[in-house]
Amino acid sequence: MSGDGVVAAFDFDGTLSTRDNVVPFLRRVAGSRATMAAFVGTAAYLGRSGRSRWNRNEVKAELVHRLLADREVAEVESIARAFADDILRHHLRDEAVARADWHRTQGHRLVIISASFGTYLHPVAAHLRFDAVLATELEVGDDGRLTGRLAGANVRGPEKARRLDEWLGGAPAYVWAYGDSSGDKELWARADRAVRLGRHARRGTS
Repeated sequence: MSGDGVVAAFDFDGTLSTRDNVVPFLRRVAGSRATMAAFVGTAAYLGRSGRSRWNRNEVKAELVHRLLADREVAEVESIARAFADDILRHHLRDEAVARADWHRTQGHRLVIISASFGTYLHPVAAHLRFDAVLATELEVGDDGRLTGRLAGANVRGPEKARRLDEWLGGAPAYVWAYGDSSGDKELWARADRAVRLGRHARRGTS
C-alpha cells in the first residue's frame, strides 16, 4: 500500500507522553486542593450507587463536572496551551516521537487517539505535525463556558477503534497502532500491526 494509505495511530498518555496527563491538567486548572476534594467527593458520590466498583468513564465524567463546569473556555484554553508547552518540553517519550517522525518520512498519516483531553492535545499534535487528534473533548455551552460534560464519549477502549473507523470514513488503510495499556487493546485488535510502546513495552507486542 502506498504511503498515504498507511495510518500510524498513537495513544498519548504513557505512549507518546511519559505520564498520564488528565489529573495534572485538572490540577493546573482547578488547583491541587480542589482536585483532591473532587476525588473525595466523586468517590463518595459513586459509592452511594451501591456498586463495589465503577469504571473510569464514570469517574472522569464526575471529575469534569465538579472541576470544570461553568469555567470560561478562553481561560481553560489558555491554561491548556501552557500545559501543552510543558508536555512538549518535559513529558514526551523520545522513542515514540522518533517512530512518529519515521512514519512521516514514509508519507504515512499520523493520528493521536487518546482518552486525554483534546484541549491540550491539539496544540501538541500541531507541534509534532500530526494530521488529526481523536480525543476526549469538553462540551461548550452557548455562553462560551464549559458545561461540565464531555462532548461525546471518553475515548478509551472500544471508543478508540470506533473513532478511528469514523475518521477513516470507510477508506482502506493499513493501520499501525501504538499503545501501552489495556485501554488500547481494541485499537490493537483493529490494527494491521499492533505495537506496545511506552511504560509497559517489556511485555512485548500485542
